[in-house]
Amino acid sequence: MTETVARRGRPRDASRDRALLEATLAVLAESGYGGLTTAAVAARAGVSTATLYRRWSSKEELVIAAATTCTEDLTAQPDTGTLEGDLRALLRDKAAAVTGESGRLMRALIGEAAQSTALAEALVSAFLAPLYARVAEVVRRAAERGEIPPPRDADLLGDVVIGPVMSRFLLTSKAPDQVDARVAEETADRLLPFVLRALGGR
Repeated sequence: MTETVARRGRPRDASRDRALLEATLAVLAESGYGGLTTAAVAARAGVSTATLYRRWSSKEELVIAAATTCTEDLTAQPDTGTLEGDLRALLRDKAAAVTGESGRLMRALIGEAAQSTALAEALVSAFLAPLYARVAEVVRRAAERGEIPPPRDADLLGDVVIGPVMSRFLLTSKAPDQVDARVAEETADRLLPFVLRALGGR
């Protein structure tokens, strides 16, 4: 005889999950990782801290979950027909992203990630992996067109292409979201010739 056991408790409310993750990102952008508390996040989301801890057992787990919701939408890969055109689009997209919401979050988390492997892995998955995949695709197409020789040390391509944008906008005293959109695009265009030459393009 098979006994059916009733499931205890109510199903988890996905809307509360979303509210908590959105509140986490808002508090993180305002106060940084050091200033973020679970009490502040719960209050912002309009729930109790007990509700929060039923989902995530620590501040680090909460922040990692929130970071994974912010994967940059850089997977679209418009083919302009030239390496220069593809790189221009990529650099402009990244400059726009890093001077917006993702830039604030990255700056808030970069220092803390040095002390937390899990947080560092979340940053890579959310912000770098999609971008590096797009860089690899741009370079692959250029090599197939004969614009550049097949690259050596392909694992370094993402750093070569995106490193200048990251250092320009994240490692400065000015907050990324205080950079004018026009200035961000102009800076991306100024970096383009250097990145193009680094990849062997003309």
